[in-house]
Amino acid sequence: MPTLRFPRLRPSGPAAWPSLAVYPTARAVLLLALTAPAGLLLATLAPQAWIVAPAAGAALIALVLLDALMAGRLHEARLAMAADAEVGQDVRFTLHAALAGGSGAPMAAIACDPRLADGGRIAVPLVRDPAGEGAWSAQGSLFPSRRGTARIDTLWLRWSGPLGLGHRQVRRVLDRALRVWPDIAPVRSPALQIFLRDAAFGLVARRIRGEGTEFEALADYEPGMDRRRIDWKSSARHGRLFAKEYETERNNQIVFAFDCGQAMIEPLGGLPRLDRAITAALTTAWVALKAQDRVAVYGFAARPLALSPFVTATRDFARLQRSAAGFDYHGEEPNFTFAMATLATRLQRRSLVVVFSDFTDPTSAELMIESLGRLMERHRVLFVVMADAELAGLATASPDTLDAMARAVTATALQRQRALVLQRLRQMGVRVVEAPYEQIGTRLIDAYLGVKREGSLG
Repeated sequence: MPTLRFPRLRPSGPAAWPSLAVYPTARAVLLLALTAPAGLLLATLAPQAWIVAPAAGAALIALVLLDALMAGRLHEARLAMAADAEVGQDVRFTLHAALAGGSGAPMAAIACDPRLADGGRIAVPLVRDPAGEGAWSAQGSLFPSRRGTARIDTLWLRWSGPLGLGHRQVRRVLDRALRVWPDIAPVRSPALQIFLRDAAFGLVARRIRGEGTEFEALADYEPGMDRRRIDWKSSARHGRLFAKEYETERNNQIVFAFDCGQAMIEPLGGLPRLDRAITAALTTAWVALKAQDRVAVYGFAARPLALSPFVTATRDFARLQRSAAGFDYHGEEPNFTFAMATLATRLQRRSLVVVFSDFTDPTSAELMIESLGRLMERHRVLFVVMADAELAGLATASPDTLDAMARAVTATALQRQRALVLQRLRQMGVRVVEAPYEQIGTRLIDAYLGVKREGSLG
């Protein structure tokens, strides 16, 4: 795990003082504020003693400086954190500090990219570390809410003296980069590994008979076999029943196409829809690679972004993850006509195209339907859309007020338009997968396996 080390900080010298600052504590500010009314009361009762209040204030300021000097200095600080993370997954970090002297518990604050913490700042208290005298440590976590390279800019450390009147504070520039990748936690989940182990195209490559559409051989018919597989001509010729056996289709082309436009960057459960879609696609891609199919990813917004090379083995799965990580967020409407036409010209053979998108108005949906219809002329299309729980909540909310009633009517109309668009896609032959974001991955795997069983990609 990479670490960042700071050089020793010295209490003197022109290079050390710009990073070292002294501040009064809340206790010192309160005492200083009390000297004003106390001095006013003393001046009223004994005018000749007015000098006591300014002297007390000056003495308090001197105590603040003395307490800050007694707080000691920072010898060393280390920040340990991974250089890579996955979107939506906590990133743990550990901060170690070595202080000479001081009695108050130090506090640390880290300035970072807003996509790592709310407001771009996280504060953590340090606790004594039994590793040695003057050793302090803190643990915390960052939550990446978007992919990309996020910066961790600055570290502040503050600690107080034994009187609790003065703080010493050190500021250091970190200039760290955290690479945030797509989330592939479902790929590592035990449930998926068990599924792959028990599936027909499991971890061991072998010829599978009995499923698929590619003819493999004839075998004696046994009770329990599908009667539609009986080869009546061969059975009549040999005088006993024979059944056809098929081999599972392999080497199919699967393309996951991501709409990176305005609708897909809206958050859903704390993460953009696009990141939810990428996680579901990579999970299904892992299953497809285990089934010996060829997988690529494609991104588009107002114009096509990139089409990755086809990956044929699980050892190259990281290439898919890197390609998907490069799809940035675009706050613009997608151009389906341009994107689908470009994809169609790049595909040289019949493929399964899995489109992740969403729509907000009938006009954009009409263009999407037309583009997918042209793509259907040669390829098989799956359209994946995540159910909008917020919209459903507005539609079913109790109309207690006029505003609530207006929201419910609008949400119901949007739901009706959405259902009509999805119904038109189904009538065209597009297989639609609609589910909450928590279930979209498993539903997509089921749809992919259903297409393979149908044998419609050969």
